Amino acid sequence: MKRLDLKVGFQCFNRCRFCIQGDKRHRYPDKSSEEIKKILKKSRKEAEEIVFTGGEPSFRPKELLEWVRCAKELEYKTIQIQTNGRMFAYKNYCRDIIEAGANEFSPAIHGSTPEIHDYLTRAPGSWKQTVQGIKNLRSLGQYVLTNTVICKPNYKDLPNVAKLLVSLEVDQFQFAFMHINEIIFHDPKLIEEIVPRYLGVEPYVKKGLRIGIKAGIRVMTEAIPYCFMKGFEKFIAEKVIPDAEVFDAGFEIKDYTKYRKTQGKAKGPECKKCKYYNVCEGPWKEYPLIFGWDEFKPITV
Repeated sequence: MKRLDLKVGFQCFNRCRFCIQGDKRHRYPDKSSEEIKKILKKSRKEAEEIVFTGGEPSFRPKELLEWVRCAKELEYKTIQIQTNGRMFAYKNYCRDIIEAGANEFSPAIHGSTPEIHDYLTRAPGSWKQTVQGIKNLRSLGQYVLTNTVICKPNYKDLPNVAKLLVSLEVDQFQFAFMHINEIIFHDPKLIEEIVPRYLGVEPYVKKGLRIGIKAGIRVMTEAIPYCFMKGFEKFIAEKVIPDAEVFDAGFEIKDYTKYRKTQGKAKGPECKKCKYYNVCEGPWKEYPLIFGWDEFKPITV
C-alpha cells in the first residue's frame, strides 16, 4: 500500500533542538491550500494512505481540517496527522478533525517529564499539552502511534518514556535515532550536546522496547542498524515502512525507500560481512562522517 508523505510547510509551535528540518521554516514558504489539494488529487491515483506532516500541520488548524476533508472525499483509507500533539490538547479540535476524516495520529513525545521534553522542544508547557492531546485522542477511540527522537539529552530516559506511553495506553510507540541536520553537522558544540552514540543508546532502547512488549503494545525503532538490535530484529521499522512518495520543500521524492537506501543512509567497509547486509539500511550517512565506523560490528552468526 503506497503512502503520500505531504509536508504542508515548516512552521511549528516547537523549536526542537534536533529537528531534521533545520531552518527550513526561514527558507521555504508554506504550501498553499490549493497546492495541497492538487497534490492530494494527483497522488490518489497511486497512494491509499496520506500523512500530513511538516513542520507542524496543525499550525494552520482550519486549513488542516479542509485538507483532511479533501483526503476523505478522495477516499484515502488512512489519514494520519504527524504532529507535536499540542493542538490536540483542545478536545473540541480533536472532535473536529476526527469528524473531518482523520483516523490515525502520530504525536511526538521526547521525554517522560516536562523538564526533558520541554528542554528539547524549547517550548515551555509543550509536554503538558502533548500528553493531554494523547489522552484526548485515546478517549475518543483514536489510533495513536507516538514517535520519540533519540538524542543525547533523552536516551537514558527511554525506559521511562515507555512506561509513560504504556500508562497512556497508546497503540504503538517508536524510538527513532536522530537524523543529524546540516546545522548540527557543522557545529562541534552542538554535536557534543545533542548527538548520542549508538553503543550508549542500545541498552536503553532495548529496555524501553521490553516495557512496551510486556504491556502488549506494538513497538518499533527507526534508523538503528541491525548490529545494535540483536534479539530485537523484528522491531526494526524499515522492514515494514510502506513505499512512500514525499512532497518536501520544493521537490518531490517519488520513492522514499530507494532514497533512504541510496542517498540518505550509508554502509561501512565491514557491513558486507554481516548476515543482515541485504536488509539493513545502515545509519543516516551523517553519523559515520562524524564518528566513523568503529561501533558497527557485522553480525556473522
